[in-house]
Amino acid sequence: MSQQTEKMEILVRAVGRRKEAVAQVKIVKGTGKFLINKKPASDYLHNNSNSILSIQAPFEILQKQEVSASVRLAEESMQEKMQDQNSTNSQESSETTLNGLIPSNLDAHVKVEGGGLMGQTEAIRLAVARAVCEMNGTSEIRKNLKDKGYLTQDSRIKERRKYGLRKARKAPQYNKR
Repeated sequence: MSQQTEKMEILVRAVGRRKEAVAQVKIVKGTGKFLINKKPASDYLHNNSNSILSIQAPFEILQKQEVSASVRLAEESMQEKMQDQNSTNSQESSETTLNGLIPSNLDAHVKVEGGGLMGQTEAIRLAVARAVCEMNGTSEIRKNLKDKGYLTQDSRIKERRKYGLRKARKAPQYNKR
């Protein structure tokens, strides 16, 4: 097991929480796998398409952002080629600014515990969004993730039980006599 962790180059770690669920995400270089508790995401989430789309949504924003950045870089390099007939410098500059990490080159290893399946799904989505934001570091991706609501932690928690009641608000049945 220690050999396997040494081979993985961890790019970023992040934590997400929702209700009682806590998700820890490690993003490493790989082949595009999404493992939750050492199982494929579709198996762990029981092929629930809403949950699978929810946890992959931050990666889609990253991919859209990098595609638009590569298009912008291509346009800039074309303008530079028109101005300067030196094509080697423009190719080198475009390679250094775009780090080449798209979701097909990344693996996400998630360790999640506590809560139910939907709480775990939302905790994973928050952790993945935080990891994507930390990995890329540009304010554009952070703004897009924030606008979609992926970086907002849901503050609702279970209300505490009060004395004299059965649950937080459930009272015993009233007896008139």
